[in-house]
Amino acid sequence: MAVPKRKTSKSRKGMRRSHWKIDLPPMAKCDHCGQPVMPHRVCPGCGYYKDRQVIEPQEA
Repeated sequence: MAVPKRKTSKSRKGMRRSHWKIDLPPMAKCDHCGQPVMPHRVCPGCGYYKDRQVIEPQEA
């Protein structure tokens, strides 16, 4: 069974994990109200999806 010969340093471990970051989710602009919304989702501001109202908007 393979066993590491040397301890992996903190620097090398950090360099290996440098691409493990969390990216922001993609955002699109709502066609009806212009509020940022995730693609293929109902807009929480106006309740529209694909040019028709699907849900009643939440009152703040």
